[in-house]
Amino acid sequence: MSAALQLIDLTRSFQQGGVTIEVLKGVDLMLARGEIVALLGPSGSGKSTLLQAAGLLEGGFGGRIVIDGQEAADLSDQARTALRRDRLGFVYQFHHLLPDFSAEENVVLPQLVKGADRGGAGARAKELLDALGLGARLDHRPSQLSGGEQQRVAVARALANKPVLVLADEPTGNLDEDTAAKVLDEFLRLVRSQGSAALVATHNRALAARMDRVVRLEHGKLVEG
Repeated sequence: MSAALQLIDLTRSFQQGGVTIEVLKGVDLMLARGEIVALLGPSGSGKSTLLQAAGLLEGGFGGRIVIDGQEAADLSDQARTALRRDRLGFVYQFHHLLPDFSAEENVVLPQLVKGADRGGAGARAKELLDALGLGARLDHRPSQLSGGEQQRVAVARALANKPVLVLADEPTGNLDEDTAAKVLDEFLRLVRSQGSAALVATHNRALAARMDRVVRLEHGKLVEG
């Protein structure tokens, strides 16, 4: 069975004021299917850059990115878009929900884009939102939900299409400590229940310790532990 994610000698540099800044200096990482890995590192260490690479969200990277056995460099722009849609899920620090749509509709929409029928998409949305404790909030718009509730909707949206790989960038960084712990509990439980792999960027070592493995980004390289 192929790995969910392989990053091989991944590099990324930026030009700033005539100076080359090397952010990633040959990163190697493999995530097995079903494995949840915490990505630690201080602000500015390149965690978000690494996640953008893994999510095929921008170009300019050196090295190889392999998602579910598919070499990203071999894919057309259309095929990359399909891979992101069908096999990846994203959770960000800020939920980025569509403000004019209900919680249920926010989780239904990515499924319709993938080609699901409305009935099946609605059932899946209700299943996820109920599991996240939002069964009574299906018709509420984001402005009617608390920060923790909005992030739960974002988690449901990320998992709606049962992705092979979930990429989460400080997913609880905008929440208070108690709410963050609860949202992370629910996120980990749902990811594990459907067998997805997940790479979760965080600065919180206590939260990271609850995942299967911890890697740290230091001076552009990944180290274990």
